[in-house]
Amino acid sequence: MSDSSPLPPVRLHPEAELARDALSTPLLSRAARLARWAGPDTRVDAGGGLVDEQLPAAAELLGLTGDEAAAHASEAWRIAVDTGLVEVVDEEAGTVAAGEDLTLLTAGSPHDVLAVWLGALETVLADASVPDLDDLVDAMGSGGEVDLSSLEWDPEAESEFLNGVLGNLYLLTVTEDGPGESPVPLPALAASMIVPSDMGEPTNDVLEQVSDAMMRLDDQFRLLGPVGLVEYQPVDEALMADTEDEPASPVDDTDVSRYGMVRLTPLGRYGLRARLQEAGFEAPAVGDLADKGADALLDGTATFPPAAAHAETERWLTRRDSLAAARELLAAARGLDAGAPLRRLRCQQALSLVGDEAEPALREVLDDPELGGLARVWLTERGAPDVPAPSEDLVFWLTVDTVAAQLAAEGNSDELRELVEGLAQQHSGFFTAAWRVDHPAAADVLEAMGRLHPDKRIAKEARKAAFKARSQQGG
Repeated sequence: MSDSSPLPPVRLHPEAELARDALSTPLLSRAARLARWAGPDTRVDAGGGLVDEQLPAAAELLGLTGDEAAAHASEAWRIAVDTGLVEVVDEEAGTVAAGEDLTLLTAGSPHDVLAVWLGALETVLADASVPDLDDLVDAMGSGGEVDLSSLEWDPEAESEFLNGVLGNLYLLTVTEDGPGESPVPLPALAASMIVPSDMGEPTNDVLEQVSDAMMRLDDQFRLLGPVGLVEYQPVDEALMADTEDEPASPVDDTDVSRYGMVRLTPLGRYGLRARLQEAGFEAPAVGDLADKGADALLDGTATFPPAAAHAETERWLTRRDSLAAARELLAAARGLDAGAPLRRLRCQQALSLVGDEAEPALREVLDDPELGGLARVWLTERGAPDVPAPSEDLVFWLTVDTVAAQLAAEGNSDELRELVEGLAQQHSGFFTAAWRVDHPAAADVLEAMGRLHPDKRIAKEARKAAFKARSQQGG
């Protein structure tokens, strides 16, 4: 992902709801229980971890059983230390006390709780980028030092890879035509990091890299589930069994879910958005503009997909009186700068959501050369009486403004191509009149029409009109 352009806006659950989700995650809830359990007799080693003698009691407190009980208890304790729920009082004696942040979980605001959870998330993400313990033991030399070169492990590259995968998962989740709340197949995530976008059929070497990446991600997502970042269905272990072994029961090789499925939780969306912002990405959320002015709303939603722009505008309007909101929107839509046509389009879309009580605001701008056209459209659609007919100049100005806005919003889309064809078909003298329109985007619009229209004769006529318009503008 590039951090030079904004990401699609994410829809976040309320912070109070997210804070409840955070408190109920297995890892943070265990860490909090251990922090409250710790007392004067609790002892830690030089690294702040619980001494081995106390791990069975910690595991019993957490209701953990089995071979991994001690490891899970140790992990929860480290989360408690790393997030400030527990503080080491005396390193030499190995004594601890409840940390200042422990009270935030019960007496703090939802934002405070989420800040603690974000700290836990960072610890887990760091762990997820570390090689498997068995591999570390194998790579340990006689002096007790780990030979990283024998692991072929680059800590920075491993962290970047996981961050890239999570970034792609976030993008897939928040993009309007993406899977949204549905789980994403693990092979697709792995391929998104390895297979070049311009590659047709992946080579055997690339497919092997994707397979290796899937196995790494399988281990990592298993770690990220307990902290609440994702819901993960692991890779079917039968796929990793010896190929000479007969499966216990018939398996469906076409079932993609057997290869792992991962879904970003609402809490995960919050967490990844916070990390992306920290990394310098522009990662907006629906609702960010609700308490800002109409100018910020129209500029901010200019790059939003339609559904997100609609949701953002609805939130903005619910906080305002309809008539006052309409006046503010119309004032913010004025201008002759390059972004003005798209602002007016967003304004028109916003005004479609206000009630008839906004009518006085629209009538006030009927004579405005920039807003009179969209005001007439609004009034006519509402069946308002006594709407004055637009002049021919106003009709052509509004047409140029509309096409300019569509160009800015969608580029050379199929919808715009259809609009261009319709305009040329409905108005035989369109290009003769359009190049004379006193609109700063007239030449650009005509050039686009010449580029988009499939009829070579009409396209040439549009390009000639664009040349005249640019000459008239002194360009």
